[in-house]
Amino acid sequence: MCRTVDLKQAVLAKNDGVAEALRARLAEAGTTVVNLLSSPGSGKTELLERELGLARTRGVPAAALTADLATENDAVRLARSGVPVKQVLTDGLCHLEAAMLGRHLDGWLPEGTRLLFVENVGNLVCPASYDLGESLRVVLASVTEGEDKPLKYPTAFGLAQLVLVTKADLAAAAEFDEAAFRRNVERVNPGVEVALTSARRGEGLGLLLDRALAVAPDTPAHVPVMAGHAHAHRH
Repeated sequence: MCRTVDLKQAVLAKNDGVAEALRARLAEAGTTVVNLLSSPGSGKTELLERELGLARTRGVPAAALTADLATENDAVRLARSGVPVKQVLTDGLCHLEAAMLGRHLDGWLPEGTRLLFVENVGNLVCPASYDLGESLRVVLASVTEGEDKPLKYPTAFGLAQLVLVTKADLAAAAEFDEAAFRRNVERVNPGVEVALTSARRGEGLGLLLDRALAVAPDTPAHVPVMAGHAHAHRH
C-alpha cells in the first residue's frame, strides 16, 4: 500500500513540474488557461458553448480543447461558437495530464489566443488531482446533482477557484437548496466564489468569461486552503 501511495505522489509531483513549466510558457505567450471540471451531464458543454460565443462577440481571442474517452460530439457542439476547437480522445484515461495537454497544444493553439478553455473529462475524481498549468480552475455542478456534492468530492471542490452551479432554471423543480449547497462548498473551500448559471435562460452568462479575463499570474482568483496542503504533501 505504501509503495502504491509513494508511486502516485511521484506521478503527481512530476505532473506538477510539467504544469508549472506549461503555465510559464503560456503566460509568456499571453494565454490564460481555464480548467473546467464536472461530473457527466452537468451542462458544462452547453454553458461553455455560450461563453465561447460571447467571447467571439466581444472580440476576445479564445479557443477550447475538450477531452472525452470517446466520440467528438462535444467538439462539434463547441465549434458552433465559431472559435478554434480541438477534440482530445484519452483512450480510456479518466483525466488529462499536463504533458498530454502540452503535446496537443503544440502546433495547434492559434498565436495570440487570450483564453484557452480546457473541458476536462467528465469526472470529479481523477482530474481533481492533476494541475494542467491552468490559471483558473472551475468546478461545475448542476442543481440536479444534490447539495452534498461538495462533501462527496472534497478534493475537486476544495481546489476550485470558482464554483458554478448550472441548470439554475431547474432549481425549483429539483427542490435545490442553494443555501445548503453554499454551506457545503464553504466547508471544503472557505471563501471561494459560488455563482448560479443557466445556459438556457442566460442567467450568469458572461461571468465565467469575465473571471477568466480578470486572472493575472500575480493575482490568483482564489487560493484554496487545500492547495497548500496538497503541494506540501507531494513535495
